[in-house]
Amino acid sequence: MLHYALVFLVIAIIAALFGFTGIAGTAAGIAKILFVVFLILAVIAFFRRAS
Repeated sequence: MLHYALVFLVIAIIAALFGFTGIAGTAAGIAKILFVVFLILAVIAFFRRAS
């Protein structure tokens, strides 16, 4: 998940540099969603392993 979030973040940065604001905004939104999903899954895995 984290890998895909970083990939979409890079895509958003490159698209923003070239002026594709619509694509950059969409890619940034997807990156945010994937990062939140990664954090939720990481917390769940931490608590499952701790108990």
